[in-house]
Amino acid sequence: MPVPAYIERLPKAELHLHIEGTLEPAMMLAFAVRNGVDVPYRTEAEIAATYRFRNLQEFLDLYYQGSRVLIAERDFYELTHAYLSKARQQNVLHAEISFDPQSHTGRGVPFATVIDGIHQALQDAKSEFGIGTKLIMCFLRHLDAEDAMTTLEMALPYRDRIAAVGLDSSEFGNPPAKFAKVFARARAEGFLAVAHAGEDGPADYVRQALDELRVARIDHGNRSLDDKALVQRLARTRTPLTLCPLSNLRLGVVPDIGRHPLREMMARGLMVTVNSDDPAYFGGYVNENYRVVEEALGLSEPELYQLARNSFEASFLSAPEKQALIAELDNCAGRKFAVARAP
Repeated sequence: MPVPAYIERLPKAELHLHIEGTLEPAMMLAFAVRNGVDVPYRTEAEIAATYRFRNLQEFLDLYYQGSRVLIAERDFYELTHAYLSKARQQNVLHAEISFDPQSHTGRGVPFATVIDGIHQALQDAKSEFGIGTKLIMCFLRHLDAEDAMTTLEMALPYRDRIAAVGLDSSEFGNPPAKFAKVFARARAEGFLAVAHAGEDGPADYVRQALDELRVARIDHGNRSLDDKALVQRLARTRTPLTLCPLSNLRLGVVPDIGRHPLREMMARGLMVTVNSDDPAYFGGYVNENYRVVEEALGLSEPELYQLARNSFEASFLSAPEKQALIAELDNCAGRKFAVARAP
């Protein structure tokens, strides 16, 4: 079948998705009106015209500005529900969704308001769409570790709703080691851990995330290729990297998709996955990210199958849950790929 149709058909998981980054222009305007928030835009076109980022910080400035329209539990519910509906249309069977509570509590929005709205949408999506989910609470690395620890304390009454903690926002100048004590406390409380590293920060930040934060996955990790020993370690341990091609392009992490490191990472034996990061801002959800790397890098159907399989293997699901979803993938993709790549 044609490759775009094959991508659409593939069951997959999405592991690197910021729910605030799914705030489409129409929703931003609607929430602004409903909540009485003044935004400097009057049309969707005006908002879209601002999505020309030269670097990560320019994007983050706009991202946090957009988040100001999220105030009520209803807002977080509708935002999350809309993403999950879209994801299921793209054959996402499992999503591990990140949220940034500090970007809301810092504006006076209660932690409970944020997580109650998101959690209810996750519950409803399971019954409505059959899509499984896990929630990742991210700390904003441009803020201090004390603020992150306070946020962790806020989250403890809701630990049954949160699978893992993460680290995002401005990477360069904010090394993972800055949050070592926070992550140690989170792990002691039973949370898994992920961290953004090696996007616009150096390969050493990836190593710090592994050694200081003891993460199970690296979000992005592009700069890992700068360090041969690190690449060998990532391949040996099969530590997943959650790549986001369109995000990398729009933020200038890569000059063009044809030079994206995904293919080289696969060739070096790294466990890489394809994700959308902040799709409302970067021009595409997960299938669009699959398509753009397939077209630019000439990925074959077996390679696309492997990326989808990696997404399930790299998830925080139990081993039986992973196997059930991989079996569904195999039934869809055809046994010719599954048998060849079975462990």
